[in-house]
Amino acid sequence: MNIKILGSGCKNCKKLEDHTKKAVEELEIDAVIEKVEDFKKIMEYGVMQTPALVVDEEVKVSGRVPKVEDIKEYLK
Repeated sequence: MNIKILGSGCKNCKKLEDHTKKAVEELEIDAVIEKVEDFKKIMEYGVMQTPALVVDEEVKVSGRVPKVEDIKEYLK
């Protein structure tokens, strides 16, 4: 599974990364988590608000930080 955190590196972006890592750990899944901070690449996903969570090239959420439990649902 390929997971991307899209954002500038702001507080909420880091929080989304932490929540995502915790969700992956709790689900015990094999996943690669990548941070994408290049706005040109972020725009390629059609994301207008960050942070955003992309799972296997599909945008799952943008503009907010979902709870760990919500992220786990996106990853199942």
